Order: sequence, then structure tokens, then C-alpha cells
Amino acid sequence: MEERMTEEHQKILNNEQQIQEDEFQTPVEDDFDLPEPEPVPEDSFEPDMEKDNESSDEPQETPAPNGVEGSDEELTVESVIEAVLFAGDEPLTAARLANIVEVTTKQVREHIKNLNSKYQANHNAFRIEQIAGGFQMLTLSNYNHWLKQLLRVRSETKLSPAAMETLAIIAYKQPVIRADIEAIRGVAVGEVIRSLSYKGLVKIVGRAEVLGRPMLYGTTKKFLEVFGLNTLKDLPKIEELKKPPN
Repeated sequence: MEERMTEEHQKILNNEQQIQEDEFQTPVEDDFDLPEPEPVPEDSFEPDMEKDNESSDEPQETPAPNGVEGSDEELTVESVIEAVLFAGDEPLTAARLANIVEVTTKQVREHIKNLNSKYQANHNAFRIEQIAGGFQMLTLSNYNHWLKQLLRVRSETKLSPAAMETLAIIAYKQPVIRADIEAIRGVAVGEVIRSLSYKGLVKIVGRAEVLGRPMLYGTTKKFLEVFGLNTLKDLPKIEELKKPPN
């Protein structure tokens, strides 16, 4: 009986050992039957790409000219010349304007001519005139009556009758020495000439080739500006001058 149980028990042990060896020696498959990944459709990213393309096609904001924000005005050579002359407080030569605007002097004159034509067509109260060899924007003389009520004459341009008389002699007789001025006026003019020189209307232009070599006097560029003259040739002819009414 004991021998039979021992044999059965030995068989059970042998069977368990064989099962364990079979499990240990079972080859491991290298390939697993995993589901293959589904291919990604080629147009899966097209919506994003289209979105990027749409954003790139949007019009880009263009900076305003000359860094001025919100400027809708189109800048032209004529408008620049107009702005420079409008802001200037003294006549500017064609060469100076050409240098500023970076065009030729011929083009500057053509643009000024076109601007004056536009001003005339629009019935503007100003024109671009030639003053003291340059160009300046001036109000038409037709408006002097109303402008005189607004503007006050500056102290530096206020001239006494004696100063006006002396200045007129210098303007018409220049270059002229002091002795000739005094001979015409019949009085000393040293103080008056100094006053006119201080106001920038008269200057020393040289010395006369006579005994003592006295100084010669003439008018200045400011004289032309104050009296609205382009050159001395624009001075009224002596025959045209009338004696002021009493």
C-alpha cells in the first residue's frame, strides 16, 4: 500500500516538473499580433495650413508717410515745397529749396508755377512771390486793408520821417557816402545811419576812392524783405513818385 502511494506521489511530482520545464522552454514569439496603426490622412493638417495661409494673405498695415500716424494725405514734391515755404520766415532761393526737396532748381520753379496756378484757380488770398532773390509765401496786396487792422508794425521796422528820408537817399544813390547824404538832406545823418544799421536796413558796402576814403553805405537784403522788393530794380522810378498830400 505504501509503495503504491509512493509511486503515485512520484508520478505527480514528475508531471509537475515536466509542466514547469515545458513552460520554461516555450519559445517567446517575436511578433505580436498587435493592430497596425491606422495611416494618418495626408490632408489632416490642411485646415491649419489654410488658416495660416489666410492669416498671411491679410493686408498688412502700411506705416504712414514720414512716421506721421493716421496720415491719409499723399505727399508730393509740390506739397513739400508748399509746406517748406509756408513754415519759412524768410525767402528761400530756388537752390536752397532744391537742396531741401532733393530736386533740380528747374523743377522747383515749375512746381511753384503750378502752385500759383492752383492758388489763382481756387481764389486763395496768397501767392508764392520772388522776394530778395528767393521765394516766399505772401498775402495778396488786395487784403492789406484788413491785415492792417490785425497786424501791428514791429518796433524795429518803425521809421521816423528822417529815417525814411535817409533810407530813400541811400536806396536810390547807393553806394553813397555820408557827406553826400548830408548834402542832400541839409542836416547831420550820423545818428540816423546808425539807427538804420541797427535795424538791419543799411550796411557798409566799401570805401570811396576819395580823400580820407570815407565809408560807402548801401541797403541790405532785409531792406528788400521789409519793402517787398525782389531786387533794387523794383524800386519805383523817381518820376513815378508823387508828393504826399498835405
